[in-house]
Amino acid sequence: MSISLMPDGNLQNTPDTEQKEPFNIGAEQAILGAILFDNEIYYRVSGFLKPEHFYDPVHQMIYEACDKLISSGRLASPVTLNTYLADNPAVGEIGGSKYLTELAQSVPSTVGASDYARVVFDLSVCRGLLHLGSEMVERARISDIDDDPQKQVEEAEAKLYKLAETGKYGGGFKTFESALAQAINVANAAFERGGGLAGVATGLTELDKKLGGLHKSDLIVLAGRPSMGKTALATNIAVNAAKAYRPERKADGSISAAEGAVVGFFSLEMSADQLAGRILSEFSEIPSDKIRRGDIQKHDFERIYEAAQTLNDIPLYIDDTGGLSIAQLAARARRLKRQHTLGLLVVDYLQLLSGSSRSSDNRVQEITEITVGLKALAKELEVPIIALSQLSRQVEQRDDKRPQLADLRESGSIEQDADVVMFVYREEYYLSRTEPDMNKVEQYREWQEKMERVHGLAEVVIGKQRHGPIGNIKVAFDANIVKFGNLANPDYYADSEY
Repeated sequence: MSISLMPDGNLQNTPDTEQKEPFNIGAEQAILGAILFDNEIYYRVSGFLKPEHFYDPVHQMIYEACDKLISSGRLASPVTLNTYLADNPAVGEIGGSKYLTELAQSVPSTVGASDYARVVFDLSVCRGLLHLGSEMVERARISDIDDDPQKQVEEAEAKLYKLAETGKYGGGFKTFESALAQAINVANAAFERGGGLAGVATGLTELDKKLGGLHKSDLIVLAGRPSMGKTALATNIAVNAAKAYRPERKADGSISAAEGAVVGFFSLEMSADQLAGRILSEFSEIPSDKIRRGDIQKHDFERIYEAAQTLNDIPLYIDDTGGLSIAQLAARARRLKRQHTLGLLVVDYLQLLSGSSRSSDNRVQEITEITVGLKALAKELEVPIIALSQLSRQVEQRDDKRPQLADLRESGSIEQDADVVMFVYREEYYLSRTEPDMNKVEQYREWQEKMERVHGLAEVVIGKQRHGPIGNIKVAFDANIVKFGNLANPDYYADSEY
C-alpha cells in the first residue's frame, strides 16, 4: 500500500499499482532437469517452448544449449553442457556443473514434463500481457492528438494477436541458423508432396508448376480488365484449396494443413450469396443466371443439391462487408487465423479498400498504404494473400491487349510490394467484339477460324515472380459456368516466356 495526499488535505491509502512479473523458477528447473534426464522430452516440448519463454536468463542459456546439442544429434547432459557453458560467468555464479547435475538428479518425474513446459510457456505469455497492458495504459493516458484511439486499438489488437500466436511480444533478429532451418522445412514439404509444391495448390496444374503453389507470406496480385474473369479465377483457386484441406496434428498439439487450406475471402464487390451462387454454378455445371432465374428442371435441381452437399463443409469463410479499411481487414483476418487456422486469404478487390484518413486525399499514397499493409499482413499471419486488382484503360488502346505490369492502376506500389503479379487474359473476349459483317464472306470466315482457335481458352500471364520464372500459362475457361480448369492436352499449346 502507498499513502497519497488528497486535495482536501487528508491522507488516503491506495494499493500499489506496480505488480511483480509472474514466473515459476521451480517449473523452469523441472523441465530443464527432465530434458537432461531424458533427451526425448525435448521433442515433446520444442514445438512451443523457446528459450525466451524462460524468465531466468541462465535457464534460457541452458535450454538453448540443449536445443543446439539435441538438434545436431548429440547428447545433452550435465557433462556435455558444462563443456559449452563452463566459461560463462552467469552459469558459474549459480554453481556451474554442480547446478547442472542437481537439475538432472532432482527432477520430480518425466511424466509431467509437458505440464512443466506449459507452466513456463503460460507464465511467459502472462508477462507479455503485463508489458502490453502497461504500454496500452501509458499510451492512452498521454492522449496525444496525433495518436487517435482507433489506431491505438488496431495496433494493440495486432500485438495481442502476435502474443497469442507465438507466446512472445515483440520481434527482433533471427539467427541465420534458424532462418536456414525454416528454408529446409519448406524444401522438405515440397519433397514430401512428390517434389512439386511447397505452397497451397491452386488446382491448376500448369500454374502450380510455374509457381510451386502459393507460398506463405507472399502477396499475389491477380489483375485484369473487367469481364476477364479475375474474380472467377480467384474463386476457383479458393474453392480448390478449401476442398483439398486436410488437417494434421503436430507433436505439440497444434493443427496445421497437410494439404489445401482454410480460406478467408473478403468479397468487397459481390455479396456472399452472389459468390456462393457462382461457386454452386461451377460445381453443378449449371449457368448461374439460370439458377438465379429459377430456369431449371428437376434433374438440374438434383445436381445443384448434390453440389451443395459436397461444398457444405468446406472451410471457406466469406466476409462481404463493403468499404473496409486495410486496418479493419487486418483485424478480421487475425481473428479468423486465431479461430480457424487460416491458410489462404483472398481480397476482391484491392482498389475497394481504403487507407487511413490521413492518406485518403492522395490516391497513390492510399494504394501504397494498402499494398504495404497487405504484404505486412501476409508476413504476420504467414499465409499467402491473393489481392485482385483492376487494370487501367490503356490496355484497350493497344493492338496487343495482353496485359503488362505498367497497366496496373497506381502500378508503382502494387508492382513493388507484390511477390507475384499475374494477369488474366482472354483473347476470345476481345475477338468476339470484332465480329465482321456476315456479307463480307472472306473476312467472316477468317474471323470464325480465329474464334475456333481461341474458344474456351484463357491465359494466366505471370508478369512478376520474385522466386521463380515468368511466362504465360494456357488454361481452359467455360464462360457458361465461369470456371477455369486444366487443358486436356497442355503440351499442344506453346508456352511463351517474356
